[in-house]
Amino acid sequence: MSIRHWPEGERPREKLLQRGAQALSDAELLAIFLRTGVAGKSAVDLARELVSRFGGLRGLLRADQTQFCAARGLGQAKYAQLQAVLEIARRHLGEALAEPAGLKDPAQAKTFLRARLRDLDHEVFAALFLDTQNRVQAYEVLASGTLNAASVYPREVVKSALRHNAAALIFAHNHPSGIAEPSQADRSLTRRLKEALALVDIRVLDHFVVGEGEPVSFAERGWL
Repeated sequence: MSIRHWPEGERPREKLLQRGAQALSDAELLAIFLRTGVAGKSAVDLARELVSRFGGLRGLLRADQTQFCAARGLGQAKYAQLQAVLEIARRHLGEALAEPAGLKDPAQAKTFLRARLRDLDHEVFAALFLDTQNRVQAYEVLASGTLNAASVYPREVVKSALRHNAAALIFAHNHPSGIAEPSQADRSLTRRLKEALALVDIRVLDHFVVGEGEPVSFAERGWL
């Protein structure tokens, strides 16, 4: 049966408008994105099939272009639309950090950095550059590496901080292995960066390590 023949309260779009997006299942949210199904399957049926095939929404969102487009009911246009939606979400998070009130809660930065870094398959070291009011001036990837390491040079980090006229920084890097526990090398690098930045009166507020679960905060561990 086509979705248009369902009771109005059970149609994903109408359900969202009546009860809010949080009331929908993963498959129902995906069905709204898909808009239409395929022969013999409604959009919701197709969405359920895709959620199962990719092991959940995250698996679908992480799929590369070849994997995504090979699935029934998807293709280049849907892939482009989905990538656009993901980038809109990332930019929305970034704009929220740059509001006049500045960072009101470290959780804001944590959420943004997790969205940026968690699903990368290679290690990336990045920073948020903040002004004196803790407003974000820029987000920048400072180094990209292999699955095991990224080369970060304190001199280049200081140059970037001065270029952005930053008063403070928040660092973050991901562990593609999924284990967010910082290594001794991570702690040593953070100390070196903090010392180098202190010479030009720039503070390091935190360093987040992003893995599968909750990001680990150096500040919360008392390491800064």
